[in-house]
Amino acid sequence: MDCEFEHKIFTAGEKGFTALALETFHFQYRHNAVYKAFVDAIHTDIAAIQLVEQIPFLPISFFKSQAVTVGDFVPEVIFESSGTTTSINSRHQVKKLAIYLESFKKGFEREYGRVEDFCILGLLPSYLERQHSSLVLMVDQLIKDSKHPQSGFYLYEHEKLADTLKELEAKQQPTLLIGVTFGLLDFAENFHIPLKHTLIMETGGMKGRREELTRFQVHEILKASFGVDKIHSEYGMTELLSQAYSKGDGLFECPPWMKILVREEDDPFSVSSQSSSRGVINVIDLANIYSCSFIATDDAGRLHDNGMFEVLGRVDNSDVRGCSLMVV
Repeated sequence: MDCEFEHKIFTAGEKGFTALALETFHFQYRHNAVYKAFVDAIHTDIAAIQLVEQIPFLPISFFKSQAVTVGDFVPEVIFESSGTTTSINSRHQVKKLAIYLESFKKGFEREYGRVEDFCILGLLPSYLERQHSSLVLMVDQLIKDSKHPQSGFYLYEHEKLADTLKELEAKQQPTLLIGVTFGLLDFAENFHIPLKHTLIMETGGMKGRREELTRFQVHEILKASFGVDKIHSEYGMTELLSQAYSKGDGLFECPPWMKILVREEDDPFSVSSQSSSRGVINVIDLANIYSCSFIATDDAGRLHDNGMFEVLGRVDNSDVRGCSLMVV
C-alpha cells in the first residue's frame, strides 16, 4: 500500500471504515504469509466476506512465535511486550514508525485536544527500565510535543513528582499524569494532593507488583488520594499501533480507524459488533497496515452504545502481560 492509502486510514472517517477494513483484509491476506496461512487453515471463503464480522482475526499469540509482517522489510522499530521473566514476549515489527506516531497523536488529540496545551508527566517505572516499549515511546513523544519545560518522566522520584504537581496546580496548568497502575498506587499511598487541573490516566500494569485489584478499586483509591471525580485510562498493547481512551467509569472510545468487536469464548468464529454483547475482545486496527489489522486478544469485554467498550479482565489461562487490566 502506498502513502495515499496510509493517509486515507486517518482521514476517511467512520462511514468509510468497512470499505477500508475489507480492502486492508485482502491486502494483508495476499502479502502477509503468516496471516494468509492462518486464514487458509481455517478454510475461509474469501469471496464471501462482506462484513467486518466475517473477517478472520489472528490470535494475538502469533506475535510471540512468528514475524507477523506484510512482506519482508527491515523494521524501523520493534516493540516488545513486557510479560514476565519466564514468559515469551510478543514482538511487533513496525515498518514505518511515522504511522505509529501519527496514530497515537491523532488519537490523543481527538480525545483531549492539543498536546501543546498540557504538561505531560510519565510515571512508568518498570517500563523505563527496559527497551522496546511502545508505551514509553508514545509518552516520550507526547512529552516532547508538549514543549512544556516541566514535562518529563519519573522513575521512583515520588517527592520530586509531588513537588512538580503542586507547582503546576498553583499555576493552574493543565497537566496529564500518565502512569502504570502499580506506580500510581505506590505514589498515592504516600502523597495526597488535591488535583484540580491534572488528569490522571492509568495504563494498566500490575504484573505481580502488588495485590491484584479491580479497576473500580484502583480508581476509588486514586480518586480519594487526589480528590478527583474521574480516573482516565488508556487501552493499548504491543501488537497495536492505536489506542482507545476512557475518560472515566471504565468506558473506552476508539478513534475512527480502530474498532472493537467481541467473540464468544467457546466459539471464536462467532463475532458480534452489537451493543450489550459480551465476550472476548477482537480489535481491528487499520494503523497496523504492515503487520495485521485483525487481532483476537485475550481480554474479556463488553460492547456499549456508540461503539464504546468495557474491559472486564483477562480470559482464563492467558499470559500475564504488563499492559493487562484488572478483572472488574
